[in-house]
Amino acid sequence: MSGGRNSTMIMFILLGFSEFPKLTIVLFSVFLGIYLMTVSWNGGLIILIRLDSHLHTPMYFFLRNLSFLDICYVSTTAPRMLSDFFKKQKSISFMGCAMQYFFFSSLGLTECCLLTAMAYDRYAAICNPLFYTAIMSPTLCVQMVAGSYMTGLFGSFVQLRVLFQLHFCGPNVINHFFCDLPQLLILSCSDTFAFQVIMSVLTVIYGLTSSLIIMISYGYIVATILKITSAEGRSKAFNTCASHLTAVILFFGSGIFVYMYPNSDDSLSQNKMASVLYTVIIPMLNPLIYSLRNKEIKDALHRWKKRIFSWCY
Repeated sequence: MSGGRNSTMIMFILLGFSEFPKLTIVLFSVFLGIYLMTVSWNGGLIILIRLDSHLHTPMYFFLRNLSFLDICYVSTTAPRMLSDFFKKQKSISFMGCAMQYFFFSSLGLTECCLLTAMAYDRYAAICNPLFYTAIMSPTLCVQMVAGSYMTGLFGSFVQLRVLFQLHFCGPNVINHFFCDLPQLLILSCSDTFAFQVIMSVLTVIYGLTSSLIIMISYGYIVATILKITSAEGRSKAFNTCASHLTAVILFFGSGIFVYMYPNSDDSLSQNKMASVLYTVIIPMLNPLIYSLRNKEIKDALHRWKKRIFSWCY
């Protein structure tokens, strides 16, 4: 393979899950089911929040945007992965690979920022309940969501700009089901030191900064909850944060495992399995995490069931 300006003409081979040829139909069925459930559950949550006036609060405004993000996020990898199960030639161009990573990265970074904004929302709701409405104004909520998207796009643009400077002149087989950055760096015959420095800076800005803000927010939240005298009050306050905290731990935990773990040959299969968690499984679980123990969501579902039955009968 040639490098330099001809990089855009390079074709990569995505191995996907070809190491399990006997499980092709089973894996395809499982991932197709997960993808359909992800789209339907998140889509249903978006519609419910949009239609039910009781859910027109900052918390559910952020949750609606998180569901939209999850649909887009899983759609950057799952459709291509599903189509590759029955392809003999699982090739993808460098440009296609770069674009897939760009959208995947921008949506992932946006979700990172949005989860941080949601942590601040929970801090304002629990630590400053009397001023919550004034603090989390509709204008601020829109600005925080728009800022999350813009910040995610900026970080991904920086990576894309450097990615186009890489040369590929050796093996073209990617041991993954989508074009992820660590695998592209392994295949590059360029000096990737500058790219790794940029990635380290972005990791500090997005990963560590977001984690720090979330930890500080929850530090104040825990301190406030411990001051509540009634057990019922403490339980109610904790339940409002438990769902978000679970989503944060799953998203950041799996991401740290994949991108902070050394890229040795032995770790590639482990990283692939971990990637399934944060690219496919977590987007499906998020609507369940936020709904199963959420009384307001359950009440909204009950109200709409009654309306639907009244319309039908």
